[in-house]
Amino acid sequence: MPLSAFDSYLCRFTLARQLNRQHHFYVGPTNSGKTYQALETLRKAASGVYLAPLRLLAMEVRDRLMQAGVPCNLVTGEERVMVAGAKHTASTIEMLRPDLAVDVAVIDEIQMLMDPDRGSAWTAALVGVPAKQVFICGANSVTESCTRVLDALNEPYTLTYLQRMTPLVIEDASICGERYHAAKLQKQLQAGDAIIAFSRKDVLTLTARIRQWGFQIATIYGALSPEVRRGESSRFASGEAQILVATDAIGMGLNLPIRRVIFANIHKFDGVAPRPLNATEMRQIAGRAGRHGLYETGFVTVLEDDEQWHLNEMLNCDDTVAPFALPIAGNGDDIEALSQRIPTWRLAECMEYLHTQYQRQLGTQALQWQITPLQHQQALLIDETAPQMAMRDKYRLMCAPLAIQVPIARDYFVQCIQAIYHHQLRPLPMLPEWLKGQQAQYLEQAELICQHLSLYSWLGYQYPQIFPDGELVNEARKMLNVYISRALKVQAGYGKTQRETELAQRR
Repeated sequence: MPLSAFDSYLCRFTLARQLNRQHHFYVGPTNSGKTYQALETLRKAASGVYLAPLRLLAMEVRDRLMQAGVPCNLVTGEERVMVAGAKHTASTIEMLRPDLAVDVAVIDEIQMLMDPDRGSAWTAALVGVPAKQVFICGANSVTESCTRVLDALNEPYTLTYLQRMTPLVIEDASICGERYHAAKLQKQLQAGDAIIAFSRKDVLTLTARIRQWGFQIATIYGALSPEVRRGESSRFASGEAQILVATDAIGMGLNLPIRRVIFANIHKFDGVAPRPLNATEMRQIAGRAGRHGLYETGFVTVLEDDEQWHLNEMLNCDDTVAPFALPIAGNGDDIEALSQRIPTWRLAECMEYLHTQYQRQLGTQALQWQITPLQHQQALLIDETAPQMAMRDKYRLMCAPLAIQVPIARDYFVQCIQAIYHHQLRPLPMLPEWLKGQQAQYLEQAELICQHLSLYSWLGYQYPQIFPDGELVNEARKMLNVYISRALKVQAGYGKTQRETELAQRR
């Protein structure tokens, strides 16, 4: 009798099924100490793994364990820092090792199960991390969906609900009152404020403007490398920078001395259209205010009066979501076997077929096949560029870290696919001469080259004979990070924020 889709998925994680795993949920808002408690258990364990949503967080936990005298490896898609004799590893969640048993595992930011692009990695960790004790940390929003899967696996769990260690207060008045005006914002800014915008353009524009008002600024957004983000975080933490301007990149795990969070907007672009921030997003961001041990209270506010109702609603409503089927992804074995059975050499066709097949088989079960629009675009691009490439290689390349919607990043990816397809050596990208200068106008280009380096490093672990210059990546990245850090302090922004442009159009 053929295996069900559920059982077929579980077959990938046979070691986890043998360990009689015990799960411990530490759930609650930010600043509640949930991850701290789990990491303390990890530190004391004979062996363990920390599974992070970001390379930056994996780096921070690895440093923390090393400082506590616990040898710890760092494993991400882009790097391997191995320590002789280490029994602990901090890694990004996609680097889960289902074949390596440990005593303790920590799965951080479990609410990322709802992420449309990466949620399947959290499902794989929940179902497949081979640890005797599994600590699951994050918002309470997805707890019931997780426990439903664990019930199906007949694996026991405990639930610990934690509360904030400092109160979070919504300020009575918005920053600007009825209508936004830059002069009103200037008067209201204070040291310890974090202004949260939802585009790189707005972050850089606000950074440049607030610097002109006489403040020292730290800047954090997703396109910056983890090293630069750490440097900017340190500037704010040390007091060198009085105000932080950031995207929602600060919403996951960054411990920053923020007194007040100011939402520069309550909408974000989700890849298709702007939408209001949901309760989990607003809580993750707002909760960064009032760091325990530094402030007795954290504060949060918005720019205009008519945005306060949404802030109040999202911070005071129940943010748990109705139980949903956890997303799962295929693997190279699935794709290769299917391509021979259909038969086809088109990756996109296999992905579409599996999506339909799994949806039909899983039905109302606790798991659901996930293929995102971006993955589908990546599969189509790979099929077009390398039609006869081995299906296992195609699937591996579909998992490569890539901002496919950015033309320059897509073009570089195509060049890398062609190098693999034709077995041609691909050297590290050449660094431009302007890196030695003081100008800020190449900031975006520097960020894009950093992304090229990240892709090159990732590919170097998959295809070392094609991408042999992996050892040169760190030095190149250091040069770019120095340039980017310097450029952030002098860049001039883009004139107007999105809000200001919209207000000008209404007049």
